[in-house]
Order: sequence, then structure tokens, then C-alpha cells
Amino acid sequence: MLEYVKTILQKVSFDKMLFEKELRKAFKFLIADELQQLKQWCYDQFSGKYLYILNKVFTRMQPVA
Repeated sequence: MLEYVKTILQKVSFDKMLFEKELRKAFKFLIADELQQLKQWCYDQFSGKYLYILNKVFTRMQPVA
């Protein structure tokens, strides 16, 4: 599922609203370990473009247990 989420985020990265929406949806599908991997990958890939969104999403949202 993690690879699927990465693919989706890459495809919607042209639009900040879609990117944030899909990033938030990932929290519903991924387990805590995968979310940590996703967080690192997102910061590596998108921090230059969407740092504000990444900080907002990853600091406010906690994984669903």
C-alpha cells in the first residue's frame, strides 16, 4: 500500500490541494511503520515545494490505531 500511496502523491504533486488531500487519505490506509517511511520519503521528495503542507499534515495527524 505504501508504494501505491507514493505513486498517487507523485501523480498529484502538480496541485497542492490534491497533494494535501491524498496525503491525508494515506493516514487511513497505512500502519505506523509505513507512515514513518512515507514521512521520510515525502520530506525527501517534496520539502522544496510543499514543506508547509508536510509540516501541517505530519504534525497534526496521528495514525489511526
